[in-house]
Amino acid sequence: MSRISKAFENKKAFIAFVTGGDPDLETTEAMIPQMAAAGADLIEIGIPFSDPIAEGVVIQAADERALKAGTTTDKLFDMVKRVRQKIDIPLVFMTYVNPIYTYGTEKFTQKCAECGIDGIIIPDVPFEEREEVSGACEAAGIELISMIAPTSHDRINMIAKQAKGFLYCVSSLGVTGVRSKITTNIKEMVDQVKEVSDIPCAIGFGIATPEQAREMAAVSDGAIVGSAIVKIIAKYGKNCIEPVCEYVKGMKAAVAAA
Repeated sequence: MSRISKAFENKKAFIAFVTGGDPDLETTEAMIPQMAAAGADLIEIGIPFSDPIAEGVVIQAADERALKAGTTTDKLFDMVKRVRQKIDIPLVFMTYVNPIYTYGTEKFTQKCAECGIDGIIIPDVPFEEREEVSGACEAAGIELISMIAPTSHDRINMIAKQAKGFLYCVSSLGVTGVRSKITTNIKEMVDQVKEVSDIPCAIGFGIATPEQAREMAAVSDGAIVGSAIVKIIAKYGKNCIEPVCEYVKGMKAAVAAA
């Protein structure tokens, strides 16, 4: 069983996102094991990129801080390799197709495998074009995580049938960011997936409070939180580890109670 499948085994998963290298690599490296200890079941690490089109202002600013701090893809690979020796939860990269192409697709997926990354999420690769990276992922044993948005029935079925790892269900159209209210009928979307596949469904985009996390986890297999964590990091800088871990504990408890 893959580490990703294990994260959802007999429980609701709390998935946390951080931008790698924000505020600097040392802080990210120290924070990831502590977030795992605080209850994160899976951690997504964003590879900072100068043009993150799926991201709202919060994560865009984090990317800028990380790039300014000298973060590179190679430095992130090295950091993950060290972190992997300390924790057993799945680690997933969130990145865009441009940095992967620039790096070399095969070389990138190979390095992911070598350092202990379990999967990758590429928001700007539509399902129809996933062939461009899926072969390299399979060859390296990396799960390419698909995303679904509240779109047509047929499209959700098509993606769900092929999905690997877990399905990233986007709660609302648009970019990432904290939302005061999530209005999409998430349950309907998840039920539809479950008709064709038993892949775990985790809900992301806009979840910030324990109440929202509990609501989303109640109708799915887990909740994904990014911008709310990145906001804490932006506020506290190098002193963010303790407040982030407190937040993770609260969110994990809410998800577990769903």
